[in-house]
Amino acid sequence: MADAIDISPNQDGGVLKKILKQGTSDECPPNGCKVKVHYTGTLTDGTKFDSSRDRNQPFEFDLGKGSVIKAWDIGVASMKKGEQAILTCAPAYAYGEAGSPPTIPPESTLLFDVEVIDWKGEDLSPNSDGGIERVQTLTPGAGFTSPNDGAIVEVHLVGKHEDRVFEDRDVSFTIGEGSEMGVAKGVELALQKFTKGETSKLKLKPSYAFGSEGSEALGVPPKASVEYTVSLKSFEKAKESWALDARERLEQAELFKEKGTKYFKSAKYALAVRLYRKVLAFLETDKDFKDELAEKRRNLVLAAHLNVSLAALKTLDFFEAKSAANQALEIDPNNEKALFRRGQAFVGLTEAELAAKDFARCLEIDPNNKAAQAQQAACAKILRQQLQKEKKIYANMFDRFAKMDTQREENESSKAPNVLSSVGEWGQEDREREPSEFEKENPNILLLNGSGEFKDM
Repeated sequence: MADAIDISPNQDGGVLKKILKQGTSDECPPNGCKVKVHYTGTLTDGTKFDSSRDRNQPFEFDLGKGSVIKAWDIGVASMKKGEQAILTCAPAYAYGEAGSPPTIPPESTLLFDVEVIDWKGEDLSPNSDGGIERVQTLTPGAGFTSPNDGAIVEVHLVGKHEDRVFEDRDVSFTIGEGSEMGVAKGVELALQKFTKGETSKLKLKPSYAFGSEGSEALGVPPKASVEYTVSLKSFEKAKESWALDARERLEQAELFKEKGTKYFKSAKYALAVRLYRKVLAFLETDKDFKDELAEKRRNLVLAAHLNVSLAALKTLDFFEAKSAANQALEIDPNNEKALFRRGQAFVGLTEAELAAKDFARCLEIDPNNKAAQAQQAACAKILRQQLQKEKKIYANMFDRFAKMDTQREENESSKAPNVLSSVGEWGQEDREREPSEFEKENPNILLLNGSGEFKDM
């Protein structure tokens, strides 16, 4: 095809491209992005076999993921937004020897008239919520491995907000602990999808950048989306637990615990909890631990649960504090620290009665536990106040009920017939006559109606 250029990676004529209309941007869609195109597909004799234009419905696909023929992944990746081109695709880059019966015969060379309408960057967010978008890969990486959680990475970061560069630096940190070095959460998560040597442009929504508070130090306002250009210069993957034997896992878990305690002492509770949870992840199963290793594992797991509970109390996450204490008590039902921390969690959850029971158990274990004594006294005070409040509520409630009953009786009385008046209707004459002998002998008998019947009161 005249004016067509060979864009196949091996320059073997597998994909030829002829531009019909120039694009409106300077960027090409990166691998992994979702591309929207219009196309018309024909055989070399001009027979049309498919067209999104005829359906008036653009076609969307994930670029570079093998969801379309090989020629499309190559050809569309070379096109700019708004560009229209003819892609001539050799059989090896299309449907090969088999073709795609009945519309595409075997060993067919295909022509596609493709127009790139738009694309969205690859969504790298863990929940696929669009919060981390890989807009463009500027330099492809090498190899197939990426940093994992706990890997040590060396990167270069350029952060921008509304075309203003707010940071431009080299930094080395551990994946999962980037906040210690002021690295945005979204950058950490995205790096786990990078390969060595890759440079990509990212867009981060506020929840993956600097949140509702922004960063005064960097001049990023609250609730701001930002853009990063990230280069992964090198990385050293963290060891995976499955690749270690029991003793090595214990050693690694001990390192996590020590690092977590360092963060805890610096009041970096979220990082501390993260490290304590890694202790639990590495020691999740006990099947490979025997004798003294089993005892060491038990002690480390117990300590991790206790430390998670304490860190959660510091951040007022009382549900998490209670849960972690419960897990510690499953290992050691009489653990004084676990009982005390669960008691504190119950106080935070306004469950003073349950808290008092835990503090009482602490005192059964150690009657000299001053902290438990103080907490138990505080719970007793809370329970007394609750009792007084309940009494007042019930007293007021009963007063209201009594007033309601009185009011109802008064309302019913005002609506009921007047007995004396009724008697008077027929008894006016009766009051003017002398009582009968029967009435004199029976003074407690009253005549209630004019029927002549009597009823005993």
